[in-house]
Amino acid sequence: MPNDVVVATIKGVMPTANGCAVFLGNEEKTFVIYVDHSVGNAIQLTLSGVKKDRPLTHDLIGSILLGLGAQIDHVVINDAREGTFFARILLRMENEIGKKIVELDARPSDSIVLALQQKRPIYVARAVFDAVDDMTEILDKVLKQQAEDAGEEDEPT
Repeated sequence: MPNDVVVATIKGVMPTANGCAVFLGNEEKTFVIYVDHSVGNAIQLTLSGVKKDRPLTHDLIGSILLGLGAQIDHVVINDAREGTFFARILLRMENEIGKKIVELDARPSDSIVLALQQKRPIYVARAVFDAVDDMTEILDKVLKQQAEDAGEEDEPT
């Protein structure tokens, strides 16, 4: 992949008062994107490998893509303005007629769910990655607190 993007993975999904904080990044930096509860839940369910009784919207989109002979090649979080992130989904279609790549504008949250479901890479534009605040320490503190809270719950009273 070119130097203008970096590979990112999901490092955590935490509920907030107004939705969920999705922490993503790499060994260099972690940043956060805030999403609504339903998409945060979809990301968490996908990360956990939970099987759903009925398909959710992102499952339906994946099935439609499969039915059309298309697959997600990758997603890119390509812009951030005034706290709002933007993304592109790159679809690859290949059949007897030929090959085609289609680029779609999408919310990063939806892009992340679809990429996770189809086990496709998530990239962040280098300019976006360089501009976001590093939240690694905050994520580490939250994860440590959650581990401590879980340990207390396991202790007999």
